[in-house]
Amino acid sequence: MDPSVATLEAETREGPIPAHVAIIMDGNGRWAEGRGLPRLAGHKEGAESVRAVTRSARRLGVKALTLYAFSAQNWARPEAEVEGLMALLRDYLLGEREELMDNDIRLAAAGDLDRLPPHVREPLDQLMADTAVGEEMVLTLCLSYGGREELVDAARRLAADVAAGRLDPDAVDAEAFAARLWTGDLPEPDLLIRTSGEQRLSNFLLWGSAYAELVFTSTPWPEFREADLCHAIGAYQARERRFGLTGGQLRAPDGL
Repeated sequence: MDPSVATLEAETREGPIPAHVAIIMDGNGRWAEGRGLPRLAGHKEGAESVRAVTRSARRLGVKALTLYAFSAQNWARPEAEVEGLMALLRDYLLGEREELMDNDIRLAAAGDLDRLPPHVREPLDQLMADTAVGEEMVLTLCLSYGGREELVDAARRLAADVAAGRLDPDAVDAEAFAARLWTGDLPEPDLLIRTSGEQRLSNFLLWGSAYAELVFTSTPWPEFREADLCHAIGAYQARERRFGLTGGQLRAPDGL
């Protein structure tokens, strides 16, 4: 590892580390087009960023890393690009087993996974099973995922449970709803990062990001590496998270 990266990570660990970091990995295609390359070349380079950021997040002590890998809306992209993305995803799943196992990382996935082709779904299911005992960090890939779609699916599950008598209508609350989300097993994100200069959520973690700190960077995802993650966490560390309280309440001694 680059000594400068090791130093920066050590400095970052001196402050509070977000337990859950979520990333909208934006800019792969535009990065490639700006260099006269096919869009898939940007996605290939972006896969290297996934590896670098995953390793760095684990070293920093992040307990959950969630990556927006393929949205529900991405199915509408040109067929050749979708096929290329699925092939890259398969290659990643087949190639990362040793890395995840050696670093005690559990792989999870969230989204409408039934839409994934068998040549992707099968290695995904296998890798999730193989890494199920990982305790150092959970890496969640959001695949065929949309925040609105997640909310609708949770509402449908909730309604079904009420209709079947498994849940009292009076017991329907935020906790019951959250438990039925695709991401219901994860803590809410503390830090949400979007790369490549865009400043919107793009249908990502609409429920969970209610109190997330948002960091937008102009760096495109294919260039986003360990130092960029440290800088984003540094921005998080400089903020005061109040959750509806006043700053004075947060700073008051216990019991006052």
